[in-house]
Parts: sequence; structure tokens; C-alpha cells
Amino acid sequence: MVLTSVLSLLALGFFCAVVLSAASRVFYVEEDPRVEAICEALPGANCGGCGYAGCEAYAIAVITDPDVSAGLCCAGGADVCIAVSELSGKSAGSDDPEISFRRCVKDEGKVQKKFGYQGVLSCTAANLLQDGSDACKYSCLGYGDCVKACPFDAMYIENDLVVIDPDKCVACGACINVCPNQVLEMIPRRARVQVFCSTQDKMKAVMDVCEAGCINCMKCVKKCPAKVISHVNGQIRIDQAACLAYGPDCEEVCVDACPRDILRLMCPVGITAKAQEAAAAKKVAEAAKAAEAEKPQVNA
Repeated sequence: MVLTSVLSLLALGFFCAVVLSAASRVFYVEEDPRVEAICEALPGANCGGCGYAGCEAYAIAVITDPDVSAGLCCAGGADVCIAVSELSGKSAGSDDPEISFRRCVKDEGKVQKKFGYQGVLSCTAANLLQDGSDACKYSCLGYGDCVKACPFDAMYIENDLVVIDPDKCVACGACINVCPNQVLEMIPRRARVQVFCSTQDKMKAVMDVCEAGCINCMKCVKKCPAKVISHVNGQIRIDQAACLAYGPDCEEVCVDACPRDILRLMCPVGITAKAQEAAAAKKVAEAAKAAEAEKPQVNA
């Protein structure tokens, strides 16, 4: 009886193996070798900045879909885009390099706390409680959801505000998706002017909570000769592509027109000089800490 059962199981296993082998041959789909080559060329960060679930998904798409550009990998930079372009036979495109930008200067505006938040250190969690702990409900809460989401260690928190390291930011967009107040946005690295506030309130409602907030007075909208500044969903927005295309002939009159100094000239990499200084200071501190750690320990 036992022998019969063993032989039956062996026969069943052999039959299944034959069926699976035949099925694998019938349904075999040959993979384009270029997919594997592109996967090897990509950085493997799987950040999703290209719009796909990971590097392999993007490699498959760029080979199989004629509408997918070879220049979507923001994490890899120009060298990777060129490699993908050569392997796929497509153009890498000429999109403007971007950087993440924080539309909030609550430190300058002296925004106060409504209450002392003691819950989970998460902007999303804090925002569920009375629109966050800051008096301005549109501010950067500073609990670091974006810092945790950034796969390139390009962000850190300082004085309850996120600071972006321009040397590390690759514009993958991971930080944008997790910010509950939509304080972060992508702008061209060569953007000339930007709005340093994300409020959707007006006049007194803004001035009551922030000394530096945009009061949505529309003076910048009226003054812009290029007509690239608009009021969208309660916020002042700049069409950066149109602004760059118009050029500096406008002499940035919108900056002079802003009574609250919220429209400002940008640094070459798209962030404030203050943020650049903070990033540089952090690097110096890290280098000093590393040097201190390498010093030989003297035993007493």
C-alpha cells in the first residue's frame, strides 16, 4: 500500500513536470536583451522619479512604448540619460533640470505654534489635528515626512523647516507626494523668480499669522509684462517655462511690485542663498565630526 502511494506520487510529480516544461516552451516570451542592458545602466534607486514603479519597469517601458522618453531618469543624470538613449535608440530629450523648492519662510514670518504637538513625528499625522500645530495651516510643519521619503538624502530639518541640499537633489519628486500642505514643488534649477509662500488666505487672515506671508494682493499678476504669473486655487503661481522663455527683459518688475517681499530672485540652483549657506554649514559640521571620529583615542 505504501509502495503504491509512493509510486503514484512519483508518477504524478513526473506528469506535472512534463506539463510545466511543455507549457514553459509554448508560452515562452523572449525578453529583449536591451531591457537588461538598460537596467544595468540605470542607478537602481527605484525612486519613481521617472513615473514608473522602479528601474526595471522604466527599462521595459522605454523599450516597448515608443512614446516613453529615454531622458526620464532624473536620478542618474546626463550620463545615464545618454546611455539609455543609445541603448534604446531614442532621444534623451532636452527637459530643463529641476530641483525641489520649499514655498515657505515661516521662520522669517515668525509664525507661532497653536499648540505643542506631542504625537507621531509626521507632518501627515500632525496635519490631521486642527490643520497642524502652526498658526498658518499652509506652512511647512517640519516633522520630516519629505526627509524620510527622499531616497537621496537631499533633505534635512533645521529650525522646524526642511532644507534642500542642491548638490544631492535629483528632482525625483518623492518629497512632493508626501507633503500634506503641498509646500514643496519642482521648479527649473535656472528659475529666475519664485513665490516663497504657499498660503491660500488673503490680506488680514495672512497678516494675523505670518509677518512675511503672501497676502494675494495680485500686484505681481498685474505688473508682469510676460503674463506668466496667475492666481490659481488661492495661490500665486509662476509659469516657469514661460518666464524663462520671456527672458530677463522684464527686469523682474514683479519682485519690486510685491509689498511683502514674497516674490524673490532665485539663486542659480533654484534655492535661497540662506538655504545654500545652511547646506554648506551642515557639510562643514559633518566633515569636522568625521575628522574628530578618526582621531586616535588616547587611553589614560
